[in-house]
Amino acid sequence: MIHYTGIADEAGNALATQIRATRELGWKHIEMRNVEVPGFPNGNVHDIPEAAFEQVVSEVADAGLSIVAFGSSIGNWASQITDPFETTMERVERAIPRMQRLGTKFVRVMSYAVLKDEAGQDLPDQLEGERFRRLREIKARFDDAGLTLVHENCMNYGGMSISHALKTLEGVPGMRWVFDTCNPIFNEDRDHPGHQQDPWAFYQAVKPAISHIHIKDGTYDAAKKDCHYTLPGEGDGAVARIISDAITSGYDGFFSIEPHTAVVFHSAGGPATGDPSARAAEQYQSYVDYGRALEKLVAALPGTPA
Repeated sequence: MIHYTGIADEAGNALATQIRATRELGWKHIEMRNVEVPGFPNGNVHDIPEAAFEQVVSEVADAGLSIVAFGSSIGNWASQITDPFETTMERVERAIPRMQRLGTKFVRVMSYAVLKDEAGQDLPDQLEGERFRRLREIKARFDDAGLTLVHENCMNYGGMSISHALKTLEGVPGMRWVFDTCNPIFNEDRDHPGHQQDPWAFYQAVKPAISHIHIKDGTYDAAKKDCHYTLPGEGDGAVARIISDAITSGYDGFFSIEPHTAVVFHSAGGPATGDPSARAAEQYQSYVDYGRALEKLVAALPGTPA
């Protein structure tokens, strides 16, 4: 069986919207990142007030859905390795009981933002030892709770290149990986300066550690130094090749959509400008269309199980 899920705040922040989009796709699982319930502001699932979280628990159960992963902000691209470690551990301690309450298995983390100088250039010293020390402690805490930490290749130390990813895996024994098919496209390859990363090569390098896969796709716009996001299979993310290889290699985890076609989570921008209700409808529909496009792509792969 192929297992589908999605980072559902890309359909909309409101929990009701995330549930509706998941149901429309006929899926049973959500990867929860940010969420908003009536009476409370939008926030990461491990940061929202307890009363808001209780609403999440109740409504997800009533909908007959499950939360398979937390897209946490632990050590993410907005977190500096020079920030107090207590800030990170507070997030860890909030996330654990909430994951246990929801029966959630995976928590997505990162290895903190890349250290840069005032000109925006990578600093020679990325404080590797401190990153690995923190990740080992974070992983140990989740391990003790029976939960699985997965590191994402994104705008963080472990996402700087294949060699950085392998150093991270070596420095944090037993750590698992969530591979994002498109993130290599907009990340410079520090192993080959002046070039973007190769999604297929990156996937192959971390494949033995992969427990979760994020599906997004796109092409790199060198003039804008940014990514143009596309439907799965229409960009340079080697999406079909990676999915096919994962399935034939015995991967039985989730393929989780993170479209970015209407909204980019880490961008200062958002959906296309215009009427707010029209933007919301566009965002919702883009998520559903993306899920259907992924199902169509997978169904067309040779030897794909139903």
